[in-house]
Amino acid sequence: MSCPHHTTAAATGAADATGIGTGTTERIVQEEGAQLDFSRDMSYGDYLHLDQVLSAQHPLSPDHNEMLFIVQHQTSELWMKLMLHELQGAVREVAADHLPEAFKMLARVSRIMEQLVHAWDVLGTMTPPEYSAIRPYLSNSSGFQSAQYRRIEFMLGNKNAAMLKPHAHRPDLLADVQAAYEAPSLYDEVLRLMQRRGIEVPASHLSRDFTRPYEADDGVKAAWLQVYRDPRQYWDLYQMGEELVDLEDAFRLWRFRHVTTVERVIGFKRGTGGTGGVSYLRKMLDVVLFPELWALRTEL
Repeated sequence: MSCPHHTTAAATGAADATGIGTGTTERIVQEEGAQLDFSRDMSYGDYLHLDQVLSAQHPLSPDHNEMLFIVQHQTSELWMKLMLHELQGAVREVAADHLPEAFKMLARVSRIMEQLVHAWDVLGTMTPPEYSAIRPYLSNSSGFQSAQYRRIEFMLGNKNAAMLKPHAHRPDLLADVQAAYEAPSLYDEVLRLMQRRGIEVPASHLSRDFTRPYEADDGVKAAWLQVYRDPRQYWDLYQMGEELVDLEDAFRLWRFRHVTTVERVIGFKRGTGGTGGVSYLRKMLDVVLFPELWALRTEL
């Protein structure tokens, strides 16, 4: 005499590990599979141009580890492309007094920085002998020559005319870097915003030579102290200050992880681009982008 339960199980198919009958699973797969014909429509790979992206890795050495080195830097450049997109948008929104939109973009930039910080953990798995095997094939190429990184530095206020030279061989890239060099930085636009909101900012910092590195000013610190001593009245400016501190905090972490990873992999050798390597990167740790926002904390 057959058991009703067994009869039902036989008719519907035995349950798989998910608790769904195998007959049901097969039907789902068939139904879903029928929707997977992309011969006439744009596919995932088409939309992302994956053929081009995934065929852009061309190791020059016979060493297995060069693929890591290439992918690390290519993905970093993609994140920097998004960072520039967000920074440019934030500058426009600040100039137009659209602060909620700017806050969203700046928060995203800080999260992108976090991604870049963690990326160093992956490159840190490359040992000195592994890097030495590929280094001769790199010639003079160096992250020091990244036009996107230089534009980010300039947009954040770290201006230096000497940093235009590494891009002189590419007029198209030089034009973009030069434009960022000559334009007001994000911080310059924020100071203009504060003036528009009735916070007195020294005239010297409202219409200065924007190609010069930003210099801290007691008058600017006093302006920020006015905001931070009454955050309820100046809430949006207070939030802007904290967004900038978040951004610089993340940027400092990125720089620090860069230094430690380079020291771990190559020690104190000179960089392939001709810089001092770790010695140069350590100097960059001392650069403060928004000095008054850090200095005011001592006086609150």
